[in-house]
Amino acid sequence: MDGYTKRNLKAEVDDQAPAFGMSPSLEYRVARDDLELEESGVSYLRLGPEFRMPFGHRHAKQEEVYVLLSGSARLKLGDDVVALGPLDAVRIGKDTMRALEGGPDGAELILLGAPSTGPGDAETVQDWWPE
Repeated sequence: MDGYTKRNLKAEVDDQAPAFGMSPSLEYRVARDDLELEESGVSYLRLGPEFRMPFGHRHAKQEEVYVLLSGSARLKLGDDVVALGPLDAVRIGKDTMRALEGGPDGAELILLGAPSTGPGDAETVQDWWPE
C-alpha cells in the first residue's frame, strides 16, 4: 500500500554514533531515508548521564524541534542554557547554534526537522560548549 512508511526507530534504523566514536554515551538514529521522508526529518537521540555533545551545530535552512521523551537535559541555544524535562518541546530556528547535555539519568529525545535539506545544510563547531 502506498502513502505511508512504518519503521521502528530502535530496531530498524541504524545507530550513527559508533561511526563517530561516541557510543555508548550517545545513540543517534536518523530516520529520514528509512521513512522515505521527502520534506522533513525525524531522529531518535539518547544521551548518557551527564554526556555533553562535543560540538554545536546550526543549519542554513532547516528549523528543528527537540522533544524530550524521558530523563532530563540541558540545551545550549546561543548564549542561553535551557533545562528540559519530559515532554518539553523546543523549536530551534535555523541560525541558532545548539548543543545538548544529558542530565543525571541521561535523556531520550525525538528530533524533528523541516524542510529536508540534504548534505551541506549543517555547520558544526567543535568544543562550542566548553566545560
